[in-house]
Amino acid sequence: MRAELLQMAADLARRGEPFVLAVVVRRESYSSAHQGDMAVITADGGYHGWLGGNCTQPTVQREARRALADGQPRLVSLSPDPDRNARPGVTAVPMTCRSGGSVDVYLEPILPVPRLLVFGPSPAARALAALGHDMGYLVDVVDPSGDRRAFPSADRIFQAPSVPEVAALAAGAEHLFAVVATMGENDEDSVAASLALDPAYLGVVASRKRFALLRETLVSRGIAGERLDRIRNPAGLDLGARLPEEVALSILAEIVQVRRARLAELAREAVAAAAVPTQGEAVDPVCGMTVVIASARHHAEHEGRAYYFCNPRCREKFLAAPEHYRAAAPAGAAR
Repeated sequence: MRAELLQMAADLARRGEPFVLAVVVRRESYSSAHQGDMAVITADGGYHGWLGGNCTQPTVQREARRALADGQPRLVSLSPDPDRNARPGVTAVPMTCRSGGSVDVYLEPILPVPRLLVFGPSPAARALAALGHDMGYLVDVVDPSGDRRAFPSADRIFQAPSVPEVAALAAGAEHLFAVVATMGENDEDSVAASLALDPAYLGVVASRKRFALLRETLVSRGIAGERLDRIRNPAGLDLGARLPEEVALSILAEIVQVRRARLAELAREAVAAAAVPTQGEAVDPVCGMTVVIASARHHAEHEGRAYYFCNPRCREKFLAAPEHYRAAAPAGAAR
């Protein structure tokens, strides 16, 4: 493994930027890739490292997009006969390089750690911080007293309700979950500060009557009603919770529900997007590989339409029987 790629991965993780670490775990001759070769694929499609030639890279980039969307690792097997090499839990795709070798690549998505932002010194806030820490969340607390003893497991404690540091360091709004449990102290300021961060979840621990009054105050401050409609109140799933620990459990259960539903939605979107080439890409009508048009070295014209190929062998097969491959080509294969 190359030290500079490991350093890049460490830097991305420290900045809270999602990426995929891909490693060759198996290969059969002849292949330019070797076991231990690795690459880092960033969320914007950046590809750093080496996993094999042009026949490998488009597939790895496509599967990396899916892995980042659903947060699940993948084992991708590229071989000349993917049907014969199909195995449970393995994504088998054709290897069309002239070498005819096989490469198995393991892809591990590295996503930002979810962050829990808790406002207030209340017993519910303390229970939330403790349980969130135990569940692996990075926990930030906004408590005017700044009493570390009340929140021994918190990663950071802020005294002011308006915390630009959280906005700067939080791992993206889609990974930020906020709960206002101030219980009457600085409620309006805390909710306004949370809304400014645009978290994936915002819950307010308050009675419906108290929240209705709080909402009126925030509307008078100029905050749009549509933004306030996103707030969960009473915060948490209806578990019949009474004790602070039970309230914390119900809120984190709701956060898990919201987070997992969003990940599932992103996974569906990624699968759908991967089935259709993005702008500037085409699908090789012979093998189904994604080809970047701008850098495509192999292409052909047929009946006024352009087709792009990952290697000359696919182009030769297409020219030998264009009608056969044209009928089998997926939507968007030609440009």
